[in-house]
Amino acid sequence: MSGTPASERLAPASGRSAPDPGGRRLPRTLHPVAWWIWALALATAVSRTNNPLLLLLVLAVLGYVITARRTEAPWARGFKYYLYLALTVVAIRVIFRAVFATGITPHDHFLFSLPRVPTPDWYAGIRIGGPVSLEAVLSAATDGLRLACMLCCVGAANTLANPKRALRVLPGALYELGVAVTVSLSVAPQLVQSVQRVSRARRLRAGHHKGPRALRGIAVPVLEDALERSLRLAAAMDSRGYGRAGSATPRSRRLTGALMLLGMCGLCAGAYGLLDATAPKPLGLPALAAGSLLCVAGLRLGGRRITRTTYRPDSWRFAEWAVAGCGVLSAVLLFSDAGYDPAELNPSIYPLTWPALPLVPAAAILLAGAAGILAPPPAPPTHPVPAQRTEEPE
Repeated sequence: MSGTPASERLAPASGRSAPDPGGRRLPRTLHPVAWWIWALALATAVSRTNNPLLLLLVLAVLGYVITARRTEAPWARGFKYYLYLALTVVAIRVIFRAVFATGITPHDHFLFSLPRVPTPDWYAGIRIGGPVSLEAVLSAATDGLRLACMLCCVGAANTLANPKRALRVLPGALYELGVAVTVSLSVAPQLVQSVQRVSRARRLRAGHHKGPRALRGIAVPVLEDALERSLRLAAAMDSRGYGRAGSATPRSRRLTGALMLLGMCGLCAGAYGLLDATAPKPLGLPALAAGSLLCVAGLRLGGRRITRTTYRPDSWRFAEWAVAGCGVLSAVLLFSDAGYDPAELNPSIYPLTWPALPLVPAAAILLAGAAGILAPPPAPPTHPVPAQRTEEPE
C-alpha cells in the first residue's frame, strides 16, 4: 500500500472541515437569521444618524465583516453590486437636489448655476435649474449616504447568509411564499450556467460568430436548457408534495387572512406613531405590540395546516447570540442618547464646518464590527478528491 497515513487519506473524503488555525473553533456556517438580525439592527442604527463620519465608519465595518466571514458561494460575491447601487443612490440624490434647486440662501457658497426652466403657474413653488451651492450638495450627499448605508446593510445580509437556508426557517404559513422565492432565486444562476455551457460548446465547435449573429445560436440553446431544468425542478417538487392542497377549511383561511391583515395594519400604525412625535400615544408601542400579536396568531393558525420536516436544521449557539447581540446593542446605544449629545448624530451644515465624531456612537458601530471576530470562520468549499492509485506489493 502507499506510504500515506490512513488518517490523511480519509480526512478530505470525510467532508469535515479543518479546524481553525487557532485551534479553538471549527469552521461552520452561521445561522442565517443571526446575520439578518445583525444587519437589520445596524440599518436601524444608521437611520438614527446623518453624520458622514459615522456613515463612513458603518461602511468600513460592513466591509471588514464581509471580508472576514463571507464564503465562496456565488451569492457571497454580490456585495460589490450593492456598493455600485449605493453610489448610484448618492449620485441621483445630488443630481435631483441640484436640478430642483431649493433652500438656497444668500450666505451659501456658490458653485455654479444651471439654466432656469420656466414652470407653469400650477407648478408654483418648484424651481428647475438655478444656482447650486456647496451646502445643498453636501446636504444631498449625506442624505443619500444614509440611504446607501441601509442598502449596504441589506446587501451584507444577502452576502453573508445563505438565502436558501434562510427560507427554511420561515413559518409554515409562509410556506408557499418560501417556495416561490426559492424557485426565483435559482433562475438567475441557472441561466448564467446555461450561457457558460453554451458558450463553451460553441468554442469547442469553432463557432466564431459574435454580436447579433451569435445571438440566435446562443439564445435558443439557453432557453431550451432553462426550460428543461424548470421541468425537472417542477417534477422534483411535485414528487415531494409541493403545491398539494392542505387540510385547512375555508373558515380557517378567512380567519388567518383577517388576523394577518389586522396585524399588518397595527404594525403600520405603530411604526407611524413611533416616527411621528405629534401622533397620539396609542399609535406608538401599543399599536405595534397589538399588530405583532395579531401577526403571530395568524402565522401560528396558518402554519397548523402545513406539516414540514427539516433535514439537518441549523443550530443556534453562542456565536449566533453574540452576532445578533452586537447589532442589537449597537442600535440600542444609538437610540438611547446616553453619554453624548444627540445633536452630534445630525450635525448642521450651517455654518459649514467639519462634523465631530461622537465617541459613544462610534464605539457602538465598532461593536457591531465585532461580529467579524465572534462569528465562526466559514467552512471552506469541499472539492472531490480524485482517487489515488496504490501499488500492491509484489
